[in-house]
Amino acid sequence: MTERIVIENLATIPEGNVTVAGWVDKVRDQKKVQFVVLRDESGAAQLVHPRAEESDPIADIISGLATGTFIRVTGELKLDERVKLGGLEIKIADIEVVTAANPETPIAADSGIDKRLDWRFLDLREARNNLIFRAQTTLEHAMRTYWIERDFIELHTPKLMASASESNAELFEVEYFEGKAYLAQSPQFFKQMAQSAGFGKIFEIGPVFRADPSFTSRHATEFISVDAEISWIDSHEDVMKMQEELLVAAISAVREKHGEEIKELFDVDVVVPTIPFPRIPLAEAKKIVAERGYEVPRKDDDMDPEGERQIAAYVAEKYGHEFVFLTDYATSIRPFYHMRNADDQTITNSYDLIWRGTEITTGAQREHRIDILEAQAREKGLDPTELEFYLDFFRYGVPPHGGFGMGLSRVMMLMLHQPNLREVTYLFRGPNRLTP
Repeated sequence: MTERIVIENLATIPEGNVTVAGWVDKVRDQKKVQFVVLRDESGAAQLVHPRAEESDPIADIISGLATGTFIRVTGELKLDERVKLGGLEIKIADIEVVTAANPETPIAADSGIDKRLDWRFLDLREARNNLIFRAQTTLEHAMRTYWIERDFIELHTPKLMASASESNAELFEVEYFEGKAYLAQSPQFFKQMAQSAGFGKIFEIGPVFRADPSFTSRHATEFISVDAEISWIDSHEDVMKMQEELLVAAISAVREKHGEEIKELFDVDVVVPTIPFPRIPLAEAKKIVAERGYEVPRKDDDMDPEGERQIAAYVAEKYGHEFVFLTDYATSIRPFYHMRNADDQTITNSYDLIWRGTEITTGAQREHRIDILEAQAREKGLDPTELEFYLDFFRYGVPPHGGFGMGLSRVMMLMLHQPNLREVTYLFRGPNRLTP
């Protein structure tokens, strides 16, 4: 059997006989000539078959092709600048139906997102959706490259835990032999364990689970978290510096490899941010937002989504930047393990990273002193005896450290200017979706 050539490589080979395979995207069945748009995992190409005046088995096969049918075609590759699909076409010499598709497809180009998610494997055949995951692969590879070149260690932390990794809220409980376990809300405790173990600098890209009943455009019950933790820091500023360098490297890689295609299919320019990203203390950000005419509700001392959009608009106007670090979050809304400011115990050495009005990251310097850590846990209403396995990490020497967690789907959603996570998640999981 002749070796199959993927469509994106056709432009790199001389004219002559080739074999391609993929699914039927479109058929134009004309009186004298037939055209088939064939798509594979790399792109699309035009196939052509002039009808014979007498018996024509190839024409009969083409006339019966339904969209989505998988075919294998051997024919003569010809360069033709008139052809819109890559300036080349293949004159069919032989065609084989590998698997036929049902003639009526369950989704269309104008189907809603929920209907498309019901038939996600068909939805993913679209060139736009294929590009999302090729760009995501490039983004992850660039992040790993950044870390590995700087001697970070990659970890794979457990997703089954005996107790909560953040708080007792938003936990999925599962049966575990004679007892129970919980799906990990984050790799937080194990990232910090690595600092006590002397690993120094670590990262992980892996799933986390949140039993959050939210139905917003940016929440999911299972998502991929991008995490890093580093030792021997002076403050959360060291973590922010590492993260902004990481994002510049990753976004630059996507722009270089996929920028033109993203512009063509999404009408989006991939913008590589400049360093340093703007930094604004949360209290100051709230004042700025108030001056713009929006009062952030005082509940929880946090910045709400509209406040995030307003401060992002301010940063875009003043600095021409898509990113902003909001720093110095209140002790009242941060976890017990965030280090508090040495001069003001009401705020923490922490930050959120906002990209075009949406939070993508929470980061902080961690508290590494066991006596203070225990006291802060009690202040939060936690029983230190239930955190013994975690607190033990700090009883045998641990360096000052900090890190962040970042949602991968949020990054992709914002980079490609998509309306929600569901568009950029391979198989989305939410409160009312567990299939396919």
